[in-house]
Amino acid sequence: MTTAKDLFILAMDQDPERAVGQGDLSLALAGAELIDLLGAEAVTVDDDRIVPGGPEEPGDRLLGEAVAGLTRQAPYERIEDWLWRRGRDLSAGYQTALEEDGELAPQRGGRMPFGRKRVEPLDTPARRRAAERWDEREPVLTALASALGIGVTAPTPAEDAGGDGDEDADQGEFAVVEPGFEDESVTAVVAAVHDAVMELEAVRQRRTIEASAFANLWRGV
Repeated sequence: MTTAKDLFILAMDQDPERAVGQGDLSLALAGAELIDLLGAEAVTVDDDRIVPGGPEEPGDRLLGEAVAGLTRQAPYERIEDWLWRRGRDLSAGYQTALEEDGELAPQRGGRMPFGRKRVEPLDTPARRRAAERWDEREPVLTALASALGIGVTAPTPAEDAGGDGDEDADQGEFAVVEPGFEDESVTAVVAAVHDAVMELEAVRQRRTIEASAFANLWRGV
């Protein structure tokens, strides 16, 4: 399993009331792929440019597709541009792949649909591995999940006033994870994911405001 697949499974396990948007998830999945490619030395990052590495293909099909889509001519592709290009409809691609791998099944409960149809993660070794990484607060998975609002809780008034927040800690929730790793390339990717998700949210808010203004115009408000 890859970081992207672990992140997808983690996102699907969230409460329906805190469901992750497909656009946000797609951006984070593209970032997770890039971090796995960095770990496999399939790419390096020069400033904010993704430089392809050796010819060795990763064992995972989706990571193989990611490698095949790399820009292989200078000045190479910027991390931000990669997230938006590779991330287009990427969550749907991961849902299909995990269904084919027997990691997902038709949903039996009443949770809200995720993606194209109602599915849910099965109790498989892959799901348990993703849960273990999450329970251990593995830094990369935690940081990418934080960009999606997973595990993030707003501070309570007591915390704002200087409370210790132990009660929230007992519930397993934590604040937004600030990107910062020993590997500067990983830090750059995680930071770009956070920025891209915030940019997407800003676009949503702008469209909502524009739609509201248009509706008011027709109503003569």
